Amino acid sequence: MIFRNLFAALLVAVSITAAHAAPRWLNLPPTPTLPKAAQSGLAPVNGIKIWYAVYGRGEPVLLLHGGLANANYWSHQVRTLQRHYQVIVMESRGHGRSSRNQEPYGYDLMASDVVGLLDHLKIRKAAIVGWSDGAIIGLDIAMKHPERVSRLFAFAANSDPSGVADIASNDVFNAFIARAGEEYKRLSPTPTQYKSFVDEITKMWESQPKWTASDLAAIKVPTWVVDGDHDEAIKRENTEFMAANIPGAGLLIQPEVSHFSFLQDPEQFNQDVLRFLERKDAAK
Repeated sequence: MIFRNLFAALLVAVSITAAHAAPRWLNLPPTPTLPKAAQSGLAPVNGIKIWYAVYGRGEPVLLLHGGLANANYWSHQVRTLQRHYQVIVMESRGHGRSSRNQEPYGYDLMASDVVGLLDHLKIRKAAIVGWSDGAIIGLDIAMKHPERVSRLFAFAANSDPSGVADIASNDVFNAFIARAGEEYKRLSPTPTQYKSFVDEITKMWESQPKWTASDLAAIKVPTWVVDGDHDEAIKRENTEFMAANIPGAGLLIQPEVSHFSFLQDPEQFNQDVLRFLERKDAAK
């Protein structure tokens, strides 16, 4: 009887804890660790060095991370996708282990870095999965270098600075920015320059991209515009605007996740990416 009473009390306590646990979109799970790569290194591109790593075999899939982050954020996706595809991760200029120079940050420039890395790796065309700035870079490549993209999964992008919400007081985003600073110190070839790095990136965010409906209409590669239903940073109307103006684009809103969906619910995120990649409508 005592045991049954204790067990019942424990079940009640667990139920109460679960009921009051913060929903997943209010959590920022730890940054995972990348698995051992088949190939990695620093590629000379546009006067800087871009860090990259390659996993698995098959059709190439390139993962592009968000602003201030690094390739480690894609670890859950790498572990799943490498079973089916050749997966390439890279770190944007000034991010993670990649270097930077004095050129002002811009999405066109960062897109040209991606194309330069594909040239270095002798990859003619790749599917792109992008998150935030990585998704914007993917959209830029789809506009300016469509022959290099087989398809695009654009998660949490914006087409204009007005599409970004005020995140200054958002706890999840502030936790991410603080974490990104610590990771920058550990990974960067310029570990003491995080503040100047953020200042330079912020200038880009304040003025770019500036895409109109006609700009988006130029994208012809198969595209899904994707976001979390609780994204802290991206306004839903801008997500819907992009999907409506990219010809044939799909719109996917993932449930119960935020700007960090790939960490908060990696199984859901990975299933959506695989479903997209397995479609038979890729450009040739």
